[in-house]
Amino acid sequence: MKEDWMFADKELSKITILSNPNNEPVTIQGSSDSLRCIGRGTDAAVFQSLENPGYAFKVYADDKISKIPREKRVYELLGDSPYFSTCFGYKDHYLVLSFEEGPTLYDCLLQGIPIPRQVIEDVDHARQYARQRGLNPRDIHLKNIFLQNGRAKIIDVSEYLQPGDDLRWEHLKKAYHQYYPIIEGKPVPLRLIETIKNRYNQGNRESTFLEELIGKNFLTSLWK
Repeated sequence: MKEDWMFADKELSKITILSNPNNEPVTIQGSSDSLRCIGRGTDAAVFQSLENPGYAFKVYADDKISKIPREKRVYELLGDSPYFSTCFGYKDHYLVLSFEEGPTLYDCLLQGIPIPRQVIEDVDHARQYARQRGLNPRDIHLKNIFLQNGRAKIIDVSEYLQPGDDLRWEHLKKAYHQYYPIIEGKPVPLRLIETIKNRYNQGNRESTFLEELIGKNFLTSLWK
């Protein structure tokens, strides 16, 4: 119920989120002793309540708050699904979401935590489910998929009302099937992950960049 999370409204008023150019993560101004930042994106930052840790608050930059009602609408269309986080409500500059535990797939690569095939299948099922609800699941990447007890949980559905397929998930799935067996259970250097990400964001996503950047021989050589 609304009163369950309104306790955080006063604390959230102490925090200001500023967007940055060139698709850089937002800047956070101010702080609260009862909230901790658990993530930053290009439009918003996410805070967990220390008093009621089941809640996470996605606080948008002032020039991005027009996205809040649209994202809330996506959650309404998704309804109760095991694949996605839950939205409990919203105010003028933030969404109230369920806090999701577990490492992201990005964390799994960094720490060498095995990513089971079930996670890939779950994301495919989640995308099919979203389409059946009239949505367009996109912008699915390593940092918005959590590993929870061997299953996938997806956060950040803010682009699901936008048209087009950005092909991010298709490319990630291709990399998983072709290259992940080589590195499963082994930590991947941060520099390598960021290099691949940056080249991907700068390049032509229809090209053979995966083969060029993370070919089998190169990955194998990292752990010889």
